[in-house]
Amino acid sequence: MKVILSIDAVRFPLTGIGRYTYELARQLPDEVPGLDLQFMAGHRFVPRLPTEKAFSNPAQGRSLAVRVRQRLQNSPAIVSAHRVWLSRRQSHSLKEHNEAIFHGPQFYLPRFDGKSVVTIHDLSVFTWAHCHPGGRARMMRQEIVKSVSRASMVLTDSEFTRQELVAFFSLPPERVRAIPLASAACFRPRLPTELDAVLPRLGLRPGNYCLYSGTIEPRKNLGALLDAYQRLPTSLRHRLPLVLCGYQGWQSADLHARIQKAAGEGWVRYLGYVSGAELPHVFAGARLFAFPSVYEGFGLPVLEAMASGVPVVCSNSSSLPEVAGDAALMCAPHNVDTLTDLLRQGLEDEGWRSEAQRKGLAQAARFSWAQCARKTGAAYRAVRSD
Repeated sequence: MKVILSIDAVRFPLTGIGRYTYELARQLPDEVPGLDLQFMAGHRFVPRLPTEKAFSNPAQGRSLAVRVRQRLQNSPAIVSAHRVWLSRRQSHSLKEHNEAIFHGPQFYLPRFDGKSVVTIHDLSVFTWAHCHPGGRARMMRQEIVKSVSRASMVLTDSEFTRQELVAFFSLPPERVRAIPLASAACFRPRLPTELDAVLPRLGLRPGNYCLYSGTIEPRKNLGALLDAYQRLPTSLRHRLPLVLCGYQGWQSADLHARIQKAAGEGWVRYLGYVSGAELPHVFAGARLFAFPSVYEGFGLPVLEAMASGVPVVCSNSSSLPEVAGDAALMCAPHNVDTLTDLLRQGLEDEGWRSEAQRKGLAQAARFSWAQCARKTGAAYRAVRSD
């Protein structure tokens, strides 16, 4: 069975879709017997996955070329034009491979006379369009409509997104499969000596902060998290500050103003981008992980926290209950009063914390990239046999 996997999303440091594509590419050959897996980067076939050394460190990427590329990537018109050009080039490159299955793991599929699979990670550009830049949302909506119409099968990261996609596009349920993601092996409980080697240079002490990790943007509901944390007793907030890490996202100026004010008051720390080598230690060193997002296609940070042995408080929206199971404290995303109560319980209730750590590790162990690859291989076989 020949499969061509697009690896355009594999850019270091690996984030959600990049991590998904990278782990699939690594696991599929071992987990799917008889698979002939080929990689396509852009419109060219490549012999292997890129390595981290091939990418510059984002914290050091200050060259003119990097700045120009970042500016171009923020232009929906330019990105859309590039997508049209790339789709045509990919279609041309695939002309001689109609016997293969093409898998687009990042929402996009080119025209292809053979069978194809696309992964749609969420429908936020349709259902939460106000939480995206308008131009980017319009472009992605157009591309997702094309991809869904072209795909022999659609994969999602969660049952929530599967049902949402089936209803939104009126698709036959059997044409859409939910295949959960997993956390990377580097997210695990850490010894004190491991934490002491990393956290002090970030100004952190193990077990002495509540963590949020993710892009700073409206969909993540950080305004509610700041409101809830501010309602905690002053002594608790200062003893166990809220630590935020992640890229500055779209429409986040007001959030950053609030973060800066809270940092001046001594109960919030904003670390910005944290390297891939340091981030697992920041997770493992947290006393509590807070993730009140209003909409997630999967919610990988929740799984990463549980795999790190850290208790979790999160919202009960979208896919998050599937990921957290019964291991987390959950509430409606905009219920600030309840979120405050849950944060306090998560920080102070040692009985619950111990049980949440145990349940969280067990819940995280139910997810694996090997299982993700096996189920993806089963989807390929189903497509081939149609």
